[in-house]
Amino acid sequence: MMKRTGSTPAEALSIAKAVFHTRYAGATFAYAAGSIMRGEGTYLSDIDLVVVFDRLDAARRESFIVDGVPIEAFVHDPETLAWFVDEDVARGRPSILNMIVEGTAIGRDQDRAETLRANISARLASGPMPLSATALNALRYEITDAVDDLRGDRTPSEAMAIGAMLHAKLVEIALRGRGHWNGTGKWAPRLLARIDAGLASRFDSAFRALFADGDHGPVIALAEAELAPHGGALFDGDRRDAPALWRVI
Repeated sequence: MMKRTGSTPAEALSIAKAVFHTRYAGATFAYAAGSIMRGEGTYLSDIDLVVVFDRLDAARRESFIVDGVPIEAFVHDPETLAWFVDEDVARGRPSILNMIVEGTAIGRDQDRAETLRANISARLASGPMPLSATALNALRYEITDAVDDLRGDRTPSEAMAIGAMLHAKLVEIALRGRGHWNGTGKWAPRLLARIDAGLASRFDSAFRALFADGDHGPVIALAEAELAPHGGALFDGDRRDAPALWRVI
């Protein structure tokens, strides 16, 4: 396959700089990040660009293509960026934190860019907040419910749909339950392997058995093992009260 322009870190950085200076004139700095910048890109990879202005009316995310390369831009000022950083920390999935820490800084105010990177790096290194009892119990209930569904007489398509939903929930309890940041999609197996190669292998084997062979036993065993340190399966006694203001008058 012919190599695409922008497929190397140097080419991607050149494109990011051109976009920054033309599309975001007036911005103080930005971070160019993503798999291409890490030297891990494929021909479908994009460039992540976190752009910081002194002041905006509102943050935005926008996607576009330059020289055949997809670019996803996250456009902020310091206050909107701080809000999204706090949101990522609260959900335990540090997407924008990783972009800032891993990205290459561009723009006129390198000092501010590096100061922000140092602050975000410290926050990322400190790890996520522990799961609250409410969040943990919600995960336990959802995993329990999915596992009970798998135990029933399911068609292959039903089992596949249940398994796809269950995978994300089990990854979350495996990572967050061990005090690590969560990740979705392609990041789920990468993060599992980073903390415990054996755990990643158990996930891979269990879900291959379900999706390829229709054997739900290994996934159920994996779920039971991941639930056990947190009190096991949860159904009987589960209760979650809705806020009193959730009503239409």
